[in-house]
Amino acid sequence: MMPIIQTFLLEGRSREQKAGFIRAVTDAAVETLGVPVESVRVIITEMPKTDFGIAGRTAEELGR
Repeated sequence: MMPIIQTFLLEGRSREQKAGFIRAVTDAAVETLGVPVESVRVIITEMPKTDFGIAGRTAEELGR
């Protein structure tokens, strides 16, 4: 069983933050699913703040 975990994040996080997120998500999958660490895949899709809407406004307009 190879878990593939996909997440969507708004742009603006550092490489270090994304690497830490990947490690944490991988660790959570290993612990909760009982799979070997080598089998875990994590995909981060970054979205421009102009392409994400919240309550009719872009995340950029909202300062997020």
